[in-house]
Amino acid sequence: MVSLSQKIHAELENIDEVFNEMPPHTRLPLLSTLELAGVAAFLHNFYNGVENILKQIFVSQRIAIPEGLSWHKDLLEKAVNEKIISEECKNYLGQYLAFRHFFSHAYALDLYPDKMDPLVENSKKVYSLFKKEINRFL
Repeated sequence: MVSLSQKIHAELENIDEVFNEMPPHTRLPLLSTLELAGVAAFLHNFYNGVENILKQIFVSQRIAIPEGLSWHKDLLEKAVNEKIISEECKNYLGQYLAFRHFFSHAYALDLYPDKMDPLVENSKKVYSLFKKEINRFL
């Protein structure tokens, strides 16, 4: 049976691969619409990986995974309440949750480099904080 630590490690490896492929934020204005959509997909993948890790922790700890229309937001809030992540980490991740929602419902033509720039620029810092807090929890 695969341990929680192994599951999380596999998810972190996938997120690491996303960051290996993501261009620096300074290149965003130079990208085509198709390339920008790829970067948006990477941001979406990053956040999905975070959610996957939190859900795996919830399952292993027998914590109910939120349901309903706001389950994504409630997942972050519950992770703070369960002392899995800090309020600071939740606030940073909330920006990626908002982008995930936007990306899931928008057209690629609605992606703008200047709006994505801070997300790409800060993504590695946010990921580092998240990993640190997950490792501390484990």
